[in-house]
Amino acid sequence: MILILRWILLPFSLIYHLIIWGRNLLYDKQILKSKSFSIPTIVIGNLAIGGTGKSPMTEYLIRLLKERYKVSTLSRGYGRKTKGFRWVETTSTALEVGDEPLQFKRKFPDITVAVSEDRCKGIQQLEPHHDLVILDDAFQHRKLKAGLYILLFDYPSLFKPILTLPTGDFRDVLSSTRRADLIIITKCPADISDKNKAHIEHIIRKHSISPIFYTTIDYDQPRDVNNITYPYELENKEIVLFCGIANPSPLLKYLLDKGNVVHLHQFADHHNYTHADFEKIIQAYQKLNNENAIILTTEKDMQRVDTLLFEKLPLFYIPIHLQTVDKQQHTFDHFIENYLARS
Repeated sequence: MILILRWILLPFSLIYHLIIWGRNLLYDKQILKSKSFSIPTIVIGNLAIGGTGKSPMTEYLIRLLKERYKVSTLSRGYGRKTKGFRWVETTSTALEVGDEPLQFKRKFPDITVAVSEDRCKGIQQLEPHHDLVILDDAFQHRKLKAGLYILLFDYPSLFKPILTLPTGDFRDVLSSTRRADLIIITKCPADISDKNKAHIEHIIRKHSISPIFYTTIDYDQPRDVNNITYPYELENKEIVLFCGIANPSPLLKYLLDKGNVVHLHQFADHHNYTHADFEKIIQAYQKLNNENAIILTTEKDMQRVDTLLFEKLPLFYIPIHLQTVDKQQHTFDHFIENYLARS
């Protein structure tokens, strides 16, 4: 029914497409002005809604650069209840700064993390005291002219009709790909075929000659609220999984492929959990009556969990990171380092 409704709304998708195309044209022709900065700025973004792996890519760049540069990250802080520029502290809450910026700060406490819906004003705050700014989800923020654009595509999205909202999942037109300096295809199967690569490159090469990299999701061993690693193999377990992410399918597949029995409690992306939500999750775990069962969530969701409610329960989160396919990591790193050297 939802699918039929989305196709009924196709005329609105065409109108939306024209509006976005026209807006981009005004910026491309410099009728609408973009602001650039002397500090190196790296934008990570996507064209479609939903999770394409922007956070793991941001974390990858932080790990790559934080030992040699004074790194800062700037996000909008999606889902926060505050406005304007704000510094992110390890003691902040997701309602104050958003879940993903809070995750960056807690994971890398020595770097600067900030949020601002106006990216240009945010960079002005960060520029005097940092060597570079990594901007999470700012590809559509055309008021900013960044130094390097990294554009992410979720692998499955390139095998579906590429249509703008509301019929499709794209919030930007595919021709915007030409603004990308590096293109990352995320969530690829580890054994991606040459045929499927050719299909993807046929789509991308209509708009861009920039390098294309293929990546998979790698899951680390689960950890608890104190960052202590789960001491057992995540196989043949009974798991209560809850998450508020755009697409839980890859995580669910990963767990099921290991022979686990998974009880999924799915919420909307960036869901602000209530006490009642947590009570339902805890009750679902208790009903299992299985001392070997665990409660599992994502690292992003963990930033929004009231951990006191789970104090005596086996609650864990599962970290993820991107892994390049075909040993492309060195080449990707080289592009990033060359940009910073030129800057």
